[in-house]
Amino acid sequence: MGRYFGTDGFRGEANENLTADHAYKIGRFLGWYYKNESEKNGSKEKSRIVIGKDTRRSSYMFEYSIVSGIVASGSDAYIMHVTTTPSVAYIAKTDKFNCGVMISASHNPYYDNGIKLINGSGEKMDEGLISLIEDYIDGKLVYEGVSYPEVPFAKKDEIGRTVDYVSGRNRYIGYLISMGLYSFKDVKVGLDCANGSAWNIAKSVFDALGAKTYVINAEPTGTNINNNAGSTHIEGLQKFVVENKLDIGFAYDGDADRCLCVDEKGNVITGDHILYIYGCYMKERGKLLTNTVVTTVMSNFGLYKAFDERGIDYAKTAVGDKYVYEYMLQNGCRIGGEQSGHIIFSKYASTGDGILTSLKMMEVMMAKEKPMSELAAPLHIYPQVLENVRVKDKTEAQNDPDVKKAVEAVADELGNSGRILVRESGTEPLVRVMVEAESEKLCRKYVDSVVEVIKSKGHCVE
Repeated sequence: MGRYFGTDGFRGEANENLTADHAYKIGRFLGWYYKNESEKNGSKEKSRIVIGKDTRRSSYMFEYSIVSGIVASGSDAYIMHVTTTPSVAYIAKTDKFNCGVMISASHNPYYDNGIKLINGSGEKMDEGLISLIEDYIDGKLVYEGVSYPEVPFAKKDEIGRTVDYVSGRNRYIGYLISMGLYSFKDVKVGLDCANGSAWNIAKSVFDALGAKTYVINAEPTGTNINNNAGSTHIEGLQKFVVENKLDIGFAYDGDADRCLCVDEKGNVITGDHILYIYGCYMKERGKLLTNTVVTTVMSNFGLYKAFDERGIDYAKTAVGDKYVYEYMLQNGCRIGGEQSGHIIFSKYASTGDGILTSLKMMEVMMAKEKPMSELAAPLHIYPQVLENVRVKDKTEAQNDPDVKKAVEAVADELGNSGRILVRESGTEPLVRVMVEAESEKLCRKYVDSVVEVIKSKGHCVE
C-alpha cells in the first residue's frame, strides 16, 4: 500500500482527500513519463493514454484535470467517456496504448471517487511506477538521477491533443457480444446497472444476443450510483426477478468489474457460487488448466468442501483482485475471484469484468439446459459471523500469545466442520474475526470467545 494508491487505485472523497489537483498531477506525470519513454525508444509518434469514467458527478472534473495534465506534458489523451473498468483494460491492450486511466470508486457512494491506473497490457500498473507518481505528487520526484520538483511543460507542436474515442467503447461492446456462444432467445434476463458504468453497455449486449432484457437502475444522475442499487444492494434485483418471473438476474457495481446473480427463485448467487458453477463446467470439458480455481481467504468454507467433492484444487490468496490475478498469472490458472463477484476469466480478460461474468453464467445455463438454482444447488454455503474489532494496534493484537491461543483452540474444536480467520483491515484500525460453522449459533459462540480475549487483554479502543 502506497501513500496515496491502495490495491484498487487512489481512492477518497472527491475534493476532500482526492482533489482535482491530485488528478492534474497524475496526468502531468503520465504524459511526461510516457513521452520520455517513447522518445527513448526512438518513436516519432506521440504517446497515447486512454481514459474512461463512471457516472459520478465528480468524474467529469477528474477527467478534465487528468486530460489537461496529459496534454500539457506532451502526450495525447483518448477519451472513452462513461464506460466500464474492464473496457479500459481491454482497449489499452488491444489498441496498444501506453497506459489507461479509469476514474471510479467502484462500489463506493457517489461522493467518493478514485483513479485506477492500467498498464499497456491491460493489467494493474507496476508498483515502481506508482511510487514515482506518489513522489511527484509530493514534489520530491527523482528519476534517473535527476530531481523533478516539476516536470517540464510541452511547447508549440509538442503539446498533446484530445481525441474522442467512443469507438473504443463500441468495439469493446462488440467483443462482449462475440463471447456469446448461444442465442439467448426467449430468456428473460434482469439487469441491475447500479446507475453506473454498465447503464449504456449491458442492455446492448444482451439485446444483441436475443434476450428479453429487463433493466433497473440505469438512469444515472451523478449522485445515485450504487444508491440502493447494484451488487452491494442486491435485494432490489431479487424482488424484481421474482415479481417479473424472470429466468435470471445480474447485478453490477459502479464500474461494472463485479457481477452477482439472482436465480429464478430470487436467491443470491455469490462470487463463490460463480466460481463453483463455472469451475465445474470447465473441469467437465477439460478446460480447467492446472485443475485449480483461485479464491481469496474470504471465500466460504462450503466452497472448499464442494470443490473437494468434485476433485477440484483451489488456491487462497490475500483479499483483493490484484492478488488473485497475480497468482493466476504466475501459475497459469484460468479462473479466480472473490465472493463479492469480482471474477477473472484470464483467457478473455486481465481484470474482473461483470458483464463478461454474466455472459459466462448464461453460457453454462444454456449449455446444460438447467436453471441457475439447479446449477448452484450442490454448493452448501456455511453460516458466517464476522466481527470487526477496533483496536489500538492491529499487529500487536493479532500477535498477542493469548489471542493466538484462543484462535488455535477454536480451530481445533471446529476441525473439518468449519474454520476461523482472523485478519487485519488494510485501511482501518480493525481486526476482523470471522468464523464459518454448521450453525450461526456456533459461529457466534466462537467469534465471541476470541473477541473476549482481545478485549480482556486491553487491545480495544475505548
